[in-house]
This record gives sequence, C-alpha cells and structure tokens, in this order.
Amino acid sequence: MTRDAPAICVYCASGPVDEEYLRLAADTGKAIAAAGATLVSGGGNISMMGSVARAARGAGGRTIGIIPEHLMALEVADLDSDELIVTDTMRERKRLMDEMSDGFITLPGGVGTFEELFETWTGAYLGVHDKPVVMINHGGFYDPMLAWLDDLRARGFVSDRALNRLVVVDTVSAAMKELTLR
Repeated sequence: MTRDAPAICVYCASGPVDEEYLRLAADTGKAIAAAGATLVSGGGNISMMGSVARAARGAGGRTIGIIPEHLMALEVADLDSDELIVTDTMRERKRLMDEMSDGFITLPGGVGTFEELFETWTGAYLGVHDKPVVMINHGGFYDPMLAWLDDLRARGFVSDRALNRLVVVDTVSAAMKELTLR
C-alpha cells in the first residue's frame, strides 16, 4: 500500500465518557492532523472515537475508519470519514488497522481498547511489527493497570523487555514526540 502521509491508529472509548476525555480525544485528533499524519480509527462516530475523528478532519487531517458490518447496522459509523472500510468481522477490522498504521496511541477506554492495546503491544514485543506503541496515561487513568503489570514483572510473568516495548506518557504532545513516523 502506498500513501503520502504516515498513519497513526488511535484506540479509545466508544461508550459514554466525561467531557474531559472527549477533549483529550479531540486534542489527539488535532495533533495527528498537525503532524501531517492520517488518523486510522475504529470507524465509529460516537464518544471518544467520534471526537478524535471529527477533530482530525476539522484540523485538516485525513481519516480512515474501519468498522465491522454489525456496527454499521447499529448506525454508529463515521460516515464522514475520508475513507470508511467495512469489514465482515472484528478480527478483520483489527488486522487492517494494524496493517494500515505506522504507530499506535491508546487513550482511555474499556475492554475493547484494552484488547486492542494488548494485541498490538504483544505483536511489537514478539517482533511481528516494529511500530511504536504509545499509551497516554491521562490523569493516571491507567495507573491501576500499570501497577498490576509491574507486579506481574516482579513475579516473573512479564519481562522488562516486554514492558519497555510499551511507551507510557501523560500528554498528547509527549505521545506525538514518541511516535517515529515513517
């Protein structure tokens, strides 16, 4: 696949969240556009997922949404995406998000966000890809998970090498500095 701009995939909440998190998502979308990168997202138009895409486009950025057919039927698709790809399954969605992206940012989210983060991070650790995986720990959102991971490291279940493959920052600007865009 050839494209003019690097692409950054953002994983984040697609359910109800406080305004603070919607602003964080919007700030992320604006920063991606300002960097001249394309946003790759889960293709939703609601919550943080919709906020990041609208803000990226509003700042002149290009957006690619990738959404499974069953979510299209629920009318949650970002139909304003510059490119909206509809897949048969969630697994196909994630595969395309991975393939089309040069780096990953994880914002606060729930179970789906965790699953996407862990799969992408595991792929990086195992050498499936060498793309940067960055987590924004906004307001300490991920502190309990990071403490759990540190405990797993202390018990020998997670290696320092694996933990070092995940870059944890507190701000959008720090996340953008960590992404090595190709």
